[in-house]
Amino acid sequence: MKILLTGADGFTGRAFRTRAEAAGHEVVPLRADLTDADAVSCEVLEVGPNLVVHLAGIAFVGHAHEEAFYSVNVIGTTNLLDALVNSPAPPGKVLLASSANIYGNCAQSPIVETQPPAPVNHYAMSKLAMEHMARNYMGQLDIVISRPFNYTGPGQDEAFVVPKLAKHFALRLPSIALGNLHVEREFNDVRTVCDTYLMLLEMGVPGEAYNVCSGQTYRLLDIIARLERLSGHRIDVQIDPSFVRPNEVHRLCGNPGKLLGLLQQHDQPLVAPSLDDTLQAMLASIGERAGA
Repeated sequence: MKILLTGADGFTGRAFRTRAEAAGHEVVPLRADLTDADAVSCEVLEVGPNLVVHLAGIAFVGHAHEEAFYSVNVIGTTNLLDALVNSPAPPGKVLLASSANIYGNCAQSPIVETQPPAPVNHYAMSKLAMEHMARNYMGQLDIVISRPFNYTGPGQDEAFVVPKLAKHFALRLPSIALGNLHVEREFNDVRTVCDTYLMLLEMGVPGEAYNVCSGQTYRLLDIIARLERLSGHRIDVQIDPSFVRPNEVHRLCGNPGKLLGLLQQHDQPLVAPSLDDTLQAMLASIGERAGA
């Protein structure tokens, strides 16, 4: 299949392209600026994709320009869907990457897809707005929505906490400044997320949203302890109040039942590296780049 991929140069995009091409697909990166509707339309017409994976967007919750979340994540997605609807041969499936952050702080855990959204920051609100906007196109395009919970791996930007930690341990730095050490997150592997996206392109039910998650959470203290063991290095952790977000989601844990049920219907297993494997790969990648 020919897959049109937005966000191909990003952390997830690079990993997805590698996994998709290994599976025999042709991946064509979208180069147009998503906020330029005419450019997006022209490129979609030129590519004529069989499938679309939409990963592009502002993903860092602490991004400085709040309006960018909406101009890229909502209006940019609208431009893409408009271009696909108006193309002579619409794609067979469109995967839109949303986020588990739309759930916000909720009493239920692990979280199921029917949990009412309660976003607590502009990133999450923009992703929820994108989901609602996309409903306008579901009679014309076979759209599947993914809601990935936290994931990581080699090559992730150091603005995110796990690669920041991995860098400090890999380079054997003496100290690190962090925010809240007690938040709980899933830290799944980007390779598993990308494999899941490929399976959702094939098996996902149009109009449905799927949590992409494991149901296993860790505190940052747990990550630090694992990195200490894997690297053989100890580090002085300092709490910087400026890194503590006012609207912090304290625990974000997903229920993977809907996704696993779909995969079981198709006799498709989901293979996931262990957290230690993921962290070890990150340490090795940073060490190689540093010439260690």
